[in-house]
Amino acid sequence: MIIVLSPAKTLDYEFESNHKHSVPAFLNNSSKLIGELKEKEPKDIASLMGLSDKLALLNYDRYQSWSAAKTVSKDSKPSMLVFKGDVYQGLQAEDLSKAEMKFAQKHIRILSGLYGILRPLDVMKPYRLEMGTKLETSEGKNLYEFWGNKVQNNVLEELKNQKSDLLINLASKEYFTVLGKLPEDVNVVTPTFKDYKNGKFKIISFYAKKARGMMARWIIENKITDFEKLSGFNVDGYKYSKAESTATTPVFLRKA
Repeated sequence: MIIVLSPAKTLDYEFESNHKHSVPAFLNNSSKLIGELKEKEPKDIASLMGLSDKLALLNYDRYQSWSAAKTVSKDSKPSMLVFKGDVYQGLQAEDLSKAEMKFAQKHIRILSGLYGILRPLDVMKPYRLEMGTKLETSEGKNLYEFWGNKVQNNVLEELKNQKSDLLINLASKEYFTVLGKLPEDVNVVTPTFKDYKNGKFKIISFYAKKARGMMARWIIENKITDFEKLSGFNVDGYKYSKAESTATTPVFLRKA
């Protein structure tokens, strides 16, 4: 089983990690992307990514100082501990035990515009490059064309090694799209989280993102590897709804 997550824009490097680290699979490709980004002025970055001048300058500096890091340092740390957005508020990776982190390292994958795909303990440098960015390269007009089938092949190889066909999609559409059209024998399951508001259940972005992180943590803590056991998720008020669910989209409802 592989669980895919989106990354986060908010990063935190102010921590000490005592976990063993690993190296991203596609560092050479990341270096190519950085080479393209280093050619751009702050105003170009602002226009490409829709950023303020301040954020564009921050990321210009990040690109200029970026290196293909393979070890832990002040600005190169394990990815799942660095990301601090809504999903990661739910995941709370900093509290995982070594045994839980080992399980996560095997089963959790974070999709990334710059790195393609990251394991939880893969070291990463600060960056901002969303998967939907229309960055032209020699490979095509955007990052989906740049990554091609590399990320899909990586995931399929992992599933083959684990003798599993289960892919749990806890990523956004923007990021999951990089996996392309998956073979029919891959069982893609996309949990959906809805909250009760104004008389009906609906997806509320912030809560749904946090719930994805909570489910990822619940899977890690309980070492879930079977699709049938996903319906047992019952965290922070969310409960499985058999009536609203399908085989590929289990739905979890929460009524405040």
